[in-house]
Amino acid sequence: MTGEEKKYREEGMNDEPFSAPPAGTTPDGEFELEEDVQIDEPRMYLIILHNDDYTTMDFVVEVLTTVFHKPAAEATRIMLDVHRKGWGNVGVYTYDITVSKIEQVHNLAKEREFPLRCTYKEA
Repeated sequence: MTGEEKKYREEGMNDEPFSAPPAGTTPDGEFELEEDVQIDEPRMYLIILHNDDYTTMDFVVEVLTTVFHKPAAEATRIMLDVHRKGWGNVGVYTYDITVSKIEQVHNLAKEREFPLRCTYKEA
């Protein structure tokens, strides 16, 4: 029996055979922390709404207010950018949120039979 096993049994903690502490912990049961852990910020993506000749301006504003939770004034400004410039910046989000919101836009447009398209690019 090692000194550590003896100490463990003498303290009356357990009568079962000694087992080593789980990986990543000290013999006292405390967790060991790595000091040099680098955590990178998530990549961000810009969502772009594209103009077409069939989607109504009202529907674009509706998409911006329901899917992206934009206030009416901001939704109208983005819609006018889409109409005048051919595209409009909707917002910057992480990848998962970006993909989810684009899918929501495309599903809503398909449901209403509009060809509205939305894309993204790394910000």
